[in-house]
Amino acid sequence: MIFATLTIIVYTISLVLIFMYALAQLNLLFNYLSSKKKIDKSETFDFSNPDEVPYVTIQLPVYNEMYVMERLLDNIALIDYPKEKLEIQVLDDSTDETVKTTFEQIEKLKQTGLDIKQITRTDRSGFKAGALKEGLKIAKGEFIAIFDSDFLPKNDWLKRTIPYFKNEKIGVVQTRWGHLNRNYSLLTKIQAFALDAHFTLEQVGRNSKGHFINFNGTAGVWRKSCIIDAGNWEGDTLTEDLDLSYRAQLKNWKFKYLEDVETPAELPIIISAARSQQFRWNKGGAENFRKMLLRLIKNENISTKTKVHGILHLLNSTMFLNVLIVAVLSIPMLYIKNEYAHLKPYFYVMSFFVISTVIFFVCYWIMYKNIYGSGIKNFIKYIVMFFTFFSIAMGFSLHNSIAVLEGHFGKKSEFIRTPKFNVNSLKESWKGNKYIKKGISLNVIFEGLLMLYFAFGMYSAFIVGNQGGDFGLFPFHLMLFLGFGYVFMSSLTSKA
Repeated sequence: MIFATLTIIVYTISLVLIFMYALAQLNLLFNYLSSKKKIDKSETFDFSNPDEVPYVTIQLPVYNEMYVMERLLDNIALIDYPKEKLEIQVLDDSTDETVKTTFEQIEKLKQTGLDIKQITRTDRSGFKAGALKEGLKIAKGEFIAIFDSDFLPKNDWLKRTIPYFKNEKIGVVQTRWGHLNRNYSLLTKIQAFALDAHFTLEQVGRNSKGHFINFNGTAGVWRKSCIIDAGNWEGDTLTEDLDLSYRAQLKNWKFKYLEDVETPAELPIIISAARSQQFRWNKGGAENFRKMLLRLIKNENISTKTKVHGILHLLNSTMFLNVLIVAVLSIPMLYIKNEYAHLKPYFYVMSFFVISTVIFFVCYWIMYKNIYGSGIKNFIKYIVMFFTFFSIAMGFSLHNSIAVLEGHFGKKSEFIRTPKFNVNSLKESWKGNKYIKKGISLNVIFEGLLMLYFAFGMYSAFIVGNQGGDFGLFPFHLMLFLGFGYVFMSSLTSKA
């Protein structure tokens, strides 16, 4: 009975935390819908008047980007902005032959009149944060635009973002990520689905009510004085973007999110690349929770509601841990339910928490509808995508939970870059990519075991109870079986 009691307590706490997160998402949905009624206006600069146009520095932090470097520089060279007010810093921490090829391409671009330079370091301390900080020391720009190597801003990007800085309280302008290879595979479709939700409901929902949002590490512009005032870039977490974002907003800088300005980028096309990216994001989120929680709570200049949303924002990645706990304990709970008849009222109450899934379903539908349109056909496609996404997201829960626990317990690790491919068709091969990590981690073996565990969960539905089984959790266990099965098999075969 002690095991049953502990299982019920932990299971209930995790369900309640997931429900609270769902309610926060619902609140963001209401914020998002109300923001659509507002007309977003910004002042503009007279870009034909050199005295009015502000100086901008574009920073391109790169590290061993053989497959996308030429594409990146060719694209950035097309940015439409007065050349006398623009400089481009290629913050090149590379350790391979791309240092030389990048230098050669930069020399050619210089001949077109572009102010572009390659900045290298002998010491990669601080990783991306360290490179950004190093470049900032000599940056000429009043504003600092940052793009990762796989991002391809449109040529009018600066002219659509810089005018918002006429409001002197604005410290950051962040744009929405687009997806160059959204339809490459099931894996890219799932990643795009998740990111679209973040860049619609979460960023707009928080920003429209003045709650904290985050610079997403790329496809945004900083006011240089905001970076300095907030304490500059720091490399003590894996998500330096989230870290600096919170430090800036705690000092009363305002962020502006532009949903209508899309910046296309490449999604990871193989699961090992997606895993490394997910690990960094989720561990970094937990690290920033440790770093920022007390600063957020103690700050007297922000509202209680903003603090609550901030805490939940910093705990985003921890939801994977709660999902994993609920998943693993759901099978013992199935047996407990059928062993102890006097607990039936508890299970009736617990069934209420299925509403969390309903809330997520509604929130994601609003996002999906904005991109693909409404109608029965799109709604059916959405239902399939939603449950596919949820299954695979749960399949990542062990991997991401390990990242979260490492972050909360302060275990340090290197900044592992996500390999880029510049592959947009299944006909093109990615297998020769020199940056792909070889080998299977121990985590993958446990994901395979969890796949079998949830197969047992489905089997259990047929054998528990005295009235022909209990199938209430069968759909949940089926999704978990498929999710962990997809992640396990994809990791073994290194296919997307």
